[in-house]
Amino acid sequence: MATTYSTLGQSNPSAATPTTLYTCPAATQTVISSLVVCNQAATSATYRIAVRKNAAVLDASMYQVYDATIAANTTVSYTLGMTVDASDLVVVYASTNTMSFTAFGSEITA
Repeated sequence: MATTYSTLGQSNPSAATPTTLYTCPAATQTVISSLVVCNQAATSATYRIAVRKNAAVLDASMYQVYDATIAANTTVSYTLGMTVDASDLVVVYASTNTMSFTAFGSEITA
């Protein structure tokens, strides 16, 4: 098995739009070790993080974080160890277009 450590995804999503941050490739398992949320605005905002197992339609059961508030000009880091499998999606959402998300982790392939 080969393990690749990398920046898995980066996104600056449009306001109020669920956006795929990371898609786990075929024949791969991924450990997301950390996820960073950055609010680049002078006002607070809210955000969401979800995992869509097998790219299923987004529903309430998939949220890891829902409408968490982030202060102006602030960064929040989550240390996760979250595992995702082939075709799973990590989806982010921000109340404004002044936020960015970055996922770091390891992809494991056979």
